[in-house]
Amino acid sequence: MDIEFIKKYIPLYIEAGALTLRIALAGITLSIVIGFVFSLIRYYKIPILHKVIGAYIELSRNTPLLIQLFFLYFGLPKLGIMLSSESCATIGLIFLGSSYMSEAFRSGLEAIAEIQTESGLSLGLTKLQVIRYILLPQAISISIPAFLANIIFLIKETSVFSAVALADLMYVAKDLIGLYYKTDEALLMLVIAYCIILLPISIIFTWIERKLRYAGFGN
Repeated sequence: MDIEFIKKYIPLYIEAGALTLRIALAGITLSIVIGFVFSLIRYYKIPILHKVIGAYIELSRNTPLLIQLFFLYFGLPKLGIMLSSESCATIGLIFLGSSYMSEAFRSGLEAIAEIQTESGLSLGLTKLQVIRYILLPQAISISIPAFLANIIFLIKETSVFSAVALADLMYVAKDLIGLYYKTDEALLMLVIAYCIILLPISIIFTWIERKLRYAGFGN
């Protein structure tokens, strides 16, 4: 194990890790927003949009992120649409993440008894007030485990971004292996980098899940 090699290239992993986190943060944040809107559309079965979003979810969840990135990076230029590697990575993560977030939120909404919505409306609440004060708090509590698992899943999916020439953690590791044949050192730093990113997030999410666990299922 070449310790000097590891010390020399740690800054590259730090820079690549920062890029990975920046794209993950942007992609996941927008995925949550879009997924929530889509879940409401599917929950209320809004005509036409309900079916369109259902088809999108099936397409997104049943195709690998790598294929989606290839379409954005190599396919769209054939149509005259040029995107940078970072834009492709962000859009790809949003495209994949929104479908998973939508289903997580929808499962939470559908777990709430319909009588609660009817009771809210009978008390004079508007639909928006019912969503805000009755459905949303309970749906979030119920869907927290799936929601948090999706975030970790999407962060791990960033490992395929190197396929579109994005200098993320995986790209740096493969580049160093190709240049210097330091496979053990490069992969060790890669594993440590992902552990540094994911372990604290996993611990924090476990704590949040315990705090916000739905009363009917918690301890």
